[in-house]
Parts: sequence; structure tokens; C-alpha cells
Amino acid sequence: MTDKERVELKLVVLHKIKEAYKKIEELKELTKPIEPDCAIGRVSRMDAINNKSVNEAALLQKEKQLKSLEIALKGIDSERFGICVSCGKAIPIGRILLMPESKKCVSCASR
Repeated sequence: MTDKERVELKLVVLHKIKEAYKKIEELKELTKPIEPDCAIGRVSRMDAINNKSVNEAALLQKEKQLKSLEIALKGIDSERFGICVSCGKAIPIGRILLMPESKKCVSCASR
């Protein structure tokens, strides 16, 4: 990976981290407890509870992604960054730019 690619990648990762923090805040709002005295019908309450569960799962996934992005940001300057942990070959820069938290090439990730 070239120095120019590393700089570009750092900018991409920082942008993705910023987006993740923003999305996490939105999801935290959507996963707040549903007040029992809220004047909504039974079906609407069930729908709200279901939506809350979906948003909680999305929140956990986004927090996991954020952690992976932060780890990736710390490791960008490492010589091993961008090298597949399974086969040892270089991960294509396109994949790294799309998913900076990737530790495996497409071939190894799909196995």
C-alpha cells in the first residue's frame, strides 16, 4: 500500500467513524424504553416494541463496526495492514476502502 493510499484510507476511516457515531446516537434514541402510559393502541405498542428490537440489533452491529473501524485506524500504519490474515496476500485497495475493517481478502472471507 502506498503512502497516498494510506492517507486516503485514513480519511475514509475517519469519515466512517464519524458516520458511525452519528448513527449510534440516532439508534440510541430509537431504543429508549417505550412508556407504558403512552396513549397508543395495543397493535401500535406491539409494533413499537418490535421496531425497538430491530433497532437494538442495529445498534449492536453499528457499535461493533465502530470498534472495528477504530482498530483499523490504529493499525493503518502497520506493515501488516491490508494483508489477509488467512492467506497472507494483499487485500485489494478497493475492498479496504469499502470495508476498512476487513482483515481478509474476498476469497478467504467467503470461505
